[in-house]
Amino acid sequence: QPSNAARCSPRYNDLHVFELQEPTRVLAWLGHKSVCVAGYENSRRNEILQLLLPQKLYVKENQGLCPERDFKVERGGFSDRPVYSLRHVPDTSLLVTSGPPDSSLQIWQLAAEDTDVIKSISTIPTGNDCQKLWAKIATTFTSSPCVLHGSRVNNVQITEIESKKNIYAAASSISEEVSGLEFLDCNTLLACCVRGQLCLADIRQPPSPLGDASVPPALGGEQWCMGVSPGLQGSDGNALTIARLSSGGQLTLTDLRNIPKPLKSAKCNVSAASPSAEFLCVSWAPVLDGCLAVSGFDGTVHIYDSQSWPVSGGEAEPLFSHKGHIFSGTDNGDDFPLVTAHAWHPWKPRTLLSAASDGSLHVWDWVETHNNN
Repeated sequence: QPSNAARCSPRYNDLHVFELQEPTRVLAWLGHKSVCVAGYENSRRNEILQLLLPQKLYVKENQGLCPERDFKVERGGFSDRPVYSLRHVPDTSLLVTSGPPDSSLQIWQLAAEDTDVIKSISTIPTGNDCQKLWAKIATTFTSSPCVLHGSRVNNVQITEIESKKNIYAAASSISEEVSGLEFLDCNTLLACCVRGQLCLADIRQPPSPLGDASVPPALGGEQWCMGVSPGLQGSDGNALTIARLSSGGQLTLTDLRNIPKPLKSAKCNVSAASPSAEFLCVSWAPVLDGCLAVSGFDGTVHIYDSQSWPVSGGEAEPLFSHKGHIFSGTDNGDDFPLVTAHAWHPWKPRTLLSAASDGSLHVWDWVETHNNN
């Protein structure tokens, strides 16, 4: 069967271009109709905004012409520190944010229907402030809202948001900086280190050192991030596939049941290494099997179909490339904007949001036109 790249000529189905008052590096979904954005400037107070999507982007049936064609601010608030990470706590009206100059967490309450304020309600100190590293975060809701947080593997912990009670702390001698954290389920957590190691832990077991898997020595000098997805097509439905992306453009897919042996790997079609590894982002499509998005190298977002990659590796050609931020304006002088974040639409297969360092916010959708030849 030919690859999608070979048999299709993708093109835009839709493209919406918006301008934020300040750039964001977070795009967090609140249900299917709205997203949160937040500023990340160090020199001023930063807005946190809940934006309602244009109607055309959240109606499931064909509505024809929709009256609302722009984002609408539903709620807002101000943060006294830059917002580098933002997570919504499922099934609640709570947000958790983090950012420099330390690793403390800020808790926010989305306003009731009669007000439009996003209110700061508490701070969770973590005891790691001296390290000057902001905390990576993930959230879940079991019997109570919880946040997984940490800046290094040896200080990863889980805290109940309301009581601020610590319910899990990793017992690890690994002091590597963490680039990402995720709950795989309510009892299992995964950390990705900046140097590429994956660390898995089950909180039902006695605290023990988080295991780690090494990365190829040739790639040891690069920085890495991760994205978590269900398994590839044809694999066990309960399997989880982890995509790791390096600052040099290397993509590696790993089945958590066999971490030391990667499933597949490929080289992204990038002209140069990421100029700012903290903006690296790789994410799996929620309803488009085997597809993932990559950004953080320049003003583009690339879509790849991992099912078309040769087992032997090599360079992968994008299924689609969104270059709109390059043409939406310039950041500083002759420098092009850098994509700071992207996010897939929860149920529209080929629709994504992307934000860049010039404050541009794009919503775009592509369609695959099958060749007749």
